[in-house]
Amino acid sequence: MDLAEAYRNKKVLITGGLGFLGSNLAHRLVELGAEVLLADAMLPEFGGNLANIADIKDKVQVNFSDIRDSHSLVNLVKTKDYIFSLAGTHNSQDCLYNPLYDLDIVCRGHLTLLEACRQQDTGARILFAAGRHQYGRKQQAAVNEEHPLRPLSPNGLHNALAEAYYLLYNTIHGLPTTVLRLTDTYGPRHLMKHHKLGVVNWFVKLILENREIYVFGDGSQIRDIVYVSDVVEAMLIAAASPQAQGQVYNIGGAPISILELVKLLIQITGKGGYKLMPYPDIYKLMDVGDYIADYTKIREALGWEPKISLEEGLNLTFQFYEARKGYYW
Repeated sequence: MDLAEAYRNKKVLITGGLGFLGSNLAHRLVELGAEVLLADAMLPEFGGNLANIADIKDKVQVNFSDIRDSHSLVNLVKTKDYIFSLAGTHNSQDCLYNPLYDLDIVCRGHLTLLEACRQQDTGARILFAAGRHQYGRKQQAAVNEEHPLRPLSPNGLHNALAEAYYLLYNTIHGLPTTVLRLTDTYGPRHLMKHHKLGVVNWFVKLILENREIYVFGDGSQIRDIVYVSDVVEAMLIAAASPQAQGQVYNIGGAPISILELVKLLIQITGKGGYKLMPYPDIYKLMDVGDYIADYTKIREALGWEPKISLEEGLNLTFQFYEARKGYYW
């Protein structure tokens, strides 16, 4: 697919646009010649950071809006060609103790966005990025898109409901929506102040500080991790492909055990260390075990597959944060 042809001079809205995924997507869209509007509520601890767009700030517009604000959204979605719906929460820990807040942001927020699009009838192609937490523990060998959704946290449940809204609005209102279920994503422009939004980048921070990483259990649990630029390409391809409308696609990466990942991080930098620790009770209840995404569907339908190797991606990530600690620590 010629992405420059698909996005050049197109009007694009990214909700959660100052966060990890949104800002990386914005950089790529600017390269492709799109007119980019970033909407972000800048809620504390959610990852919005103006440093994420420092080098493109004169090439994008920013609107400080919450996706639960229907009055704001009605105006933001007008005349858009593409909408990337990336705002929300992916924190499976805090939602255990404040599930109503999580419900409000994820479910009411995304439903509000869909209603704004329906009311404005913009015709914009809409892409929603969900995650692996909808699946819960593996019930079958291949975790493909037909795998049962049995989430182990309120956030996983709320995101499963949110993606169902997107698919429902495609069916009953004809909105051109597509859902991606992302695996663990790492790379530049991630929130680094706490560990709740991504374990890989948190490990990167600990290594750069020459600290010890606590590995729960024996570290043999498999995670499937992917570099952020590969995720961005998947988003762009899926949003621009007519055959993707009404579809759900897994995004996968490089399967590796937690312990092997930690050892690789230490090997690359020569810093840090690790210690095996028993699972805290709450983590033990929520741990999904091994997770490897089967992304055959998107590879065969749209031609996407990850291109950045694990070692290359980790090196790029270390280089980014070494040069910019003051903006992210």
